[in-house]
Amino acid sequence: MSAQDEGLLDDTGFLLAYASGVVVRLTNARLARFDLRVRHYSVLALVCDREGLSQRDIAEFLGMDPSPVVSLIDALESRGLVARRPHSVDRRAREVVATPEGHALRDLARLDVVAARQEFLAGLPKDEQDQLLVILRHLALAGSGRGGVDADTTSDA
Repeated sequence: MSAQDEGLLDDTGFLLAYASGVVVRLTNARLARFDLRVRHYSVLALVCDREGLSQRDIAEFLGMDPSPVVSLIDALESRGLVARRPHSVDRRAREVVATPEGHALRDLARLDVVAARQEFLAGLPKDEQDQLLVILRHLALAGSGRGGVDADTTSDA
């Protein structure tokens, strides 16, 4: 970036979007060997960590429209990484669950996701990395209407 971009360098929205793009590109590059992208990995990791989520639950948690989430689940299901089954409470809904193969792939891919995050944050001291993660969690969860940090929420990206 040049000196002409100084206005943008004071814009929180721009900086968050730009930083997000950088970390997504780094992570996608590492996930390519698994034929995954960040969005696929996010769905897979979520259903590995939480049983009984509907497609709507997944879309809401990830802050995405339901249509692309259905496509992501279709892709993961076609690879045998997740399966849909009748919802335990709502007969109209379907739960998405990770298969044993999905759990195994998530565990392998998580190492590369962590490595991408470490590469992205390498220029920051460890205490600032930790502080950034806490701040981002607060901002993300406040923006999602969840209010506070969900103790069950973990981040690999």
